[in-house]
Amino acid sequence: MTLEDLFQTIQARKSADAKSSWTAQLLAKGPERCAEKFGEEAIEAIIEAIKGDRQALTSEAADVLYHLLVMLASRDVPLADVMTELERRQSQSGLAEKAARD
Repeated sequence: MTLEDLFQTIQARKSADAKSSWTAQLLAKGPERCAEKFGEEAIEAIIEAIKGDRQALTSEAADVLYHLLVMLASRDVPLADVMTELERRQSQSGLAEKAARD
């Protein structure tokens, strides 16, 4: 499964019955809750990275990616737009890109 496949599944859940899908339940709670859940999962990933538990970090990283995609879907931001932005950034060094944002 690719991130695009997962994003398409999440998009399909937007119209699903919230009783039948965790994704639909989360999306029904609105973008703010989706963002909050993403933040919670990111913190859990950080904790596992600090602890050095590779298996737990792998699991939490999957949760982070999933919840990032849910958050994007909740605000109607296509994954393709994020990928385009990443491609644009590849044309310059990370230091130059960061300096341009600061």
